[in-house]
Amino acid sequence: MFVGQPEFVENPENRCPVVLLVDTSSSMAGGPIESLNTGLATFRDAVTQDEQAALRVDVAIVGFGPVELVQDFVTIDQLVPPQLIANGLTPMGEAISYALDLLESRKLTYRNNGIQYYRPWVFLITDGAPNPGSPWQQAAQRIQDAELQKKLSFFAVGVQGADMNTLRQIAPPARPPLMLNGLDFKAMFLWLSDSMVRVSTSTVGGDMVALPPVGWGQIAT
Repeated sequence: MFVGQPEFVENPENRCPVVLLVDTSSSMAGGPIESLNTGLATFRDAVTQDEQAALRVDVAIVGFGPVELVQDFVTIDQLVPPQLIANGLTPMGEAISYALDLLESRKLTYRNNGIQYYRPWVFLITDGAPNPGSPWQQAAQRIQDAELQKKLSFFAVGVQGADMNTLRQIAPPARPPLMLNGLDFKAMFLWLSDSMVRVSTSTVGGDMVALPPVGWGQIAT
């Protein structure tokens, strides 16, 4: 008789995985990191208001500055919003590759436990440029390949000071990076929570759902 891992025995719902890939380098100190922390708490509170989404949205948080697993995958009802601290440089390429590996491992865990899952999201937030020598081009190629194969949906958000030219090369052409309006992380995370609720109530393996309008950012020209 097959017995899955306890988390899936207790909650056998389909999963909607999202990796929040957040820049925690020194340049985020002060207002940016404080607003980001507030936004993460807003995200959790908003999604958990929907009973089904609370059991289906599976969140991991990866910080970079340096690269670290801030929170391994948990359903959002189990998430304790972290208090991120700004420190270090910006190993963006390494962080993206780490996040993609983490996601592949999670997908294998789903399959081994008989859990269906929606197309994963990777959501990158940064206010800087990759460190010199950071292998961001290789990471960008992995993103492009995964997008073409419909293995994930990648979103990039620049905060004031971000290298938008680099983000344009990392993000898929059909979904260019957005520049956040000021430090309006709260509006961004409310949009993300609404999007996750829509995805988690759709059909697994179906087309990508229509997302709410973006009022918190704009495409940088």
